[in-house]
Amino acid sequence: MEKNKLLRMDNVGIVVDSLDDAIAFFEEIGLNFEGRSIIEGEWAGRVTGLGSQRVEIAMMATPDGHSRLELSRFLTHPTISDHRTAPVNALGYLRVMFTVEDIDEMVSRLIKHGAQLVGEIVQYEDSYRLCYIRGAEGLLIGLAEQLDNQ
Repeated sequence: MEKNKLLRMDNVGIVVDSLDDAIAFFEEIGLNFEGRSIIEGEWAGRVTGLGSQRVEIAMMATPDGHSRLELSRFLTHPTISDHRTAPVNALGYLRVMFTVEDIDEMVSRLIKHGAQLVGEIVQYEDSYRLCYIRGAEGLLIGLAEQLDNQ
């Protein structure tokens, strides 16, 4: 019998308080808004283990169409914990990393939308310039600019 093969990664889910703010922030980074809908009912709760639930979601896609973020705002079953202020060495999911053309220009634009630089923009060897920012709702986002001298 042949081993089951991974086909793709569909999306990363992020729970937010304000879908509008999160959509605007990720659009500023360059993701494309695909749509918004309500997911509800007993079937959805069977997947998440929360029982009957009601969640508003928005799908955002990278320009190449290969990766997506599913932004979720729980309407029924309130959020019970908040990991947005966890330090970068906390256990669990940490951040989403995006490759951008011009990291300085991107950081400048995102700061105008309330983002804060976590540390500083640094260069890794001759390969990348990198930074972490806290964006919409304090979400930790990584930015990378690939250097041309590769």
